Amino acid sequence: MMAKTKKKSNWLDVWKRLKKNKMAMFGLAIIIVLFLTAIFADFIAPFSYDEQDLLNMFQTPSAAHWFGTDEFGRDIFSRVVYGSRISLEVGFIAVGISLITGGLIGAIAGFYGGRLENLLMRAMDILLAIPEILLAIAIVAALGPSISNLMIAVGISSIPGYARLVRASVLTIREQEFIEAAKAAGSSDLRIIFKHILPNCMAPIIVQATIGVAIAILTAAGLSFIGLGIQPPTPEWGSMLSGGRSYIRDYPHMTLYPGLAIMVTIFALNLLGDGLRDALDPKLRS
Repeated sequence: MMAKTKKKSNWLDVWKRLKKNKMAMFGLAIIIVLFLTAIFADFIAPFSYDEQDLLNMFQTPSAAHWFGTDEFGRDIFSRVVYGSRISLEVGFIAVGISLITGGLIGAIAGFYGGRLENLLMRAMDILLAIPEILLAIAIVAALGPSISNLMIAVGISSIPGYARLVRASVLTIREQEFIEAAKAAGSSDLRIIFKHILPNCMAPIIVQATIGVAIAILTAAGLSFIGLGIQPPTPEWGSMLSGGRSYIRDYPHMTLYPGLAIMVTIFALNLLGDGLRDALDPKLRS
């Protein structure tokens, strides 16, 4: 009971420190707005994301169309709003794939060591030798462009980073006294890993995952931009940028607003990640 109270108190202290960071709270507020936008997109967007009006093509921003219209007369504001669903879904699910898979690999390698660790980490080194974006491109090219394949590709390309992070954290914890006490009490390896080791590795994992979502969204937008991600007419910020680049000289609003959506989202996630890093830093705890 005392351990649970202490853990709750620690997270409360983290929240108090995070609240003092105005930039981190600003980033958190933007992310909350994005989530609410994605959840209530059907009520916020004035038009369907694929509703065409060929009589109102290439309209500049106005009261009727806040962000203007594209080459098919579709409302860009509505498409940006619906695009928030796709981008957040891809970002968080891709990070979930890489975090769970990489975390398990890193935890097993760090806990058991020896030949198993050497085998697993050399495999991660091979993946690390390939730039993430190139690995993602190769996976999507092999599987075919779709939202599920995009999430798988972005998730797999980020696995080595999480594996190395968790392994390093496990190596610093596995020799501590409470782990020896758990072993002496007869706890199984799985119980020790999931009950005692991983909960004590959460601070760096949370920070890395927050920033990882930003990287995943940016990677997904890049793949969609070159035609290997989500296909039209599904609204995705990267594919919207790609569709508007042919008209950027005459109708810059077609690329301006999807680009701003990507920029603001990445900016907010980085602000929150930096704030969490400072709030979770043991050196700042009194």
